[in-house]
Amino acid sequence: MKKSLLAIALAVFAFSASAQEAPVSKYSVATNSFWANWFVQAGFSAHMTFSSQEASDMDFFKIKERGQIGASLAVGKWFTPGIGLRTKARVYRDKAVFTEDIHPSFSYWQVTEDVMFNLSNLLCGYNETRVWNFIPYVGIGVNKMMTFGGKDYDLVYNGGLLNTFRLSKRFSVFLDIYAQATEGSFDRENVFAARSFNPRGVAGDPGDVMAELADVHYWGQYAKYESRHWDKQLGVDLGVQVNISKTTGWSKVPDVAALTAMYNEQLDAMRLALKNCEDENQRLLDLIAAQPTDNGQARVQTQTQTQIQYVDREKPVLVGSPASVFFNIGKSTIASRRDLVNVQDLATIAKEKGYTLLVTGYADSATGTEEINNRLAQERAEAVAAELQNMGVPASQIETVAKGGVDTLTPFEYNRRATVTIK
Repeated sequence: MKKSLLAIALAVFAFSASAQEAPVSKYSVATNSFWANWFVQAGFSAHMTFSSQEASDMDFFKIKERGQIGASLAVGKWFTPGIGLRTKARVYRDKAVFTEDIHPSFSYWQVTEDVMFNLSNLLCGYNETRVWNFIPYVGIGVNKMMTFGGKDYDLVYNGGLLNTFRLSKRFSVFLDIYAQATEGSFDRENVFAARSFNPRGVAGDPGDVMAELADVHYWGQYAKYESRHWDKQLGVDLGVQVNISKTTGWSKVPDVAALTAMYNEQLDAMRLALKNCEDENQRLLDLIAAQPTDNGQARVQTQTQTQIQYVDREKPVLVGSPASVFFNIGKSTIASRRDLVNVQDLATIAKEKGYTLLVTGYADSATGTEEINNRLAQERAEAVAAELQNMGVPASQIETVAKGGVDTLTPFEYNRRATVTIK
């Protein structure tokens, strides 16, 4: 009997360890493939530019029609929950401010490469369902003017704060607040000065135009006027982000220390359960030995060391521990077919002797509501009853009972089961 109890205990332990949810590390995640966690962004921008040649006495926010618009398209990838790269392309209109009254409009395209840092994940740990992600970034790129046949390419230095707001696993809304600085002929002011270009776009003496711009510090002469050496741009970009990879997010890695502690705890629990079974076995043996013998019934202990039996001359009755079938959390599908081995033995006896089998369903009370646990318990009992019928036990010899959420076994995962006993 001891060998049988030990085998059953080890089988239950092995199944439970594989079926329950393993503990995971709070911050560590598993590495994904190169094709995972790619996204695209599409949006519209509104921005203001502050030209390098603006005099110190100009009022930045009173320049007529300073605000402009554009459109953007970007593709990026997260290599870790905290670090990613993004390639962003923009087309937009802008104005070169020569004086408070002279600010012609130009068209540009731009491509930048940004390094992104998801501070939400870096500081608070990865959370796939987090609604708001706070993502600073820095980058570098190139600008090109498309007006008047411009051929100059200027470096642009980029930085900003990307905010994403999760709508679903695939879709998010983003708000990108950015600042840019360009050194060079971004607004081609030096070219226009050299060619006596009329910024107002009207007929007039080029000499008058040059005289009007006499106090402007031209890029053509590479004159630097304090902080106004750079052409600067401030803007916001609003749009939609779509996660295009089949795999999105990261899987948490197992917490090895927690797993070891959990397995040790389960092993201690099984040792205690085995000791209780041995004590109960001895109690039954002592009880049998104390019973008197009469002419109608004899006492025997089987030699198979698997069960304790009372053998009646007309109808033997099996007395022993119920056969358990275990389930995963929230499921009513039998987790392992191995659990049906003991059920098969009871089914065979029930068919041969005409016994009624009682199937009792349980759910663990540590998870789920009372309504959910009652439903799960009933569905688990019915699942095992269906297996008994497949083994040839008539439905008339099977009764099902649902006990709902219980905490009778330790660890609590063991309560996710159904039992089969002879009634």
